Amino acid sequence: MTQTRFDVLTIGNAIVDIIAPVEPGFIAREGMQEGIMHLIDTDRAEDLYAKMPLSRQQISGGSAANTAAGVASLGGRAAFVGKVADDPLGDVFEADLTDIGVHYATSRLKNGALTARSMIFLSEDGERTMNTYLGACHELTERDIKPDEIGAAAVTYMEGFLWDPVEAKKAFVLAAHYAHKHERAAAFTLSDPFCVDRYRAEFLDLIRSKTIDYVFANVHELKSLYQTDDLGEAVREIAKDAEVAAITMGADGAMAVFNGEVVSVPAFPVDKVVDATGAGDLFASGFLLGLARGQNIDSALKTGCLAASEVISHIGARPLLDLEDLSKQHGLAG
Repeated sequence: MTQTRFDVLTIGNAIVDIIAPVEPGFIAREGMQEGIMHLIDTDRAEDLYAKMPLSRQQISGGSAANTAAGVASLGGRAAFVGKVADDPLGDVFEADLTDIGVHYATSRLKNGALTARSMIFLSEDGERTMNTYLGACHELTERDIKPDEIGAAAVTYMEGFLWDPVEAKKAFVLAAHYAHKHERAAAFTLSDPFCVDRYRAEFLDLIRSKTIDYVFANVHELKSLYQTDDLGEAVREIAKDAEVAAITMGADGAMAVFNGEVVSVPAFPVDKVVDATGAGDLFASGFLLGLARGQNIDSALKTGCLAASEVISHIGARPLLDLEDLSKQHGLAG
């Protein structure tokens, strides 16, 4: 096995979140339903972007990209693979990752769809109305999977959200192949119960065929995977199928199943949960980095829960504090 260049390489949707307050009546005039996420096409994306006030905030996002950002904040060596267009928002996304030390070298999409964006309109009462354009991020192909990058990562981690496009699906499987060829681990997150409902048989095949070694899920996703309301039953089933399964349980902490054993840790207390967005992504940062650096399962779980506790204490899905310093304060750095 060759030396690793990255602790964790993640693959997923490259999306820029654009957040702006709007005046009363704007949501209704634009034909949106307040508080709902709307999937939109290119024309609608350009129209709404032009109507956003100049006070808008542009923050790079995407589940797996958030995980890479968390790994970097924890002091890990992170890389990300995901597709943006050769446009201004693509510049924003690339700059945000490289500025925090995440390796990002995926080629830009030219003369095609725009960089993916989620335009989030904030009503006066704080309600969020989202309009998501997936665009370029769904144009990831096998050509974007570089054997030398995958082979240089201790763990390659992919998001279930990327299982929708056929070409991206092929890229996902190819990445797992290269990871195993270099005797590395391949991991993925179930991402969302709706993803599981769409692709249950395929996700189970990925796990049972050993294409994927490590599985990440929350309680709802895991129950959906095995079509049961009994968490204990779902845990017993994933224990049979996966080498390692990490399950987040919100305020109850997290558990991992490894070699038939179940290890649980409590959540780190926070004064106030401000925004739960990104909690699972940042949990994955800590847990994956812990495994990549040889921590035991208990310590890896605690590192994941600590990272999650930071991101839910403020708005936004990426850490504001230095997670490496935070983990040192709790005796978890290593």
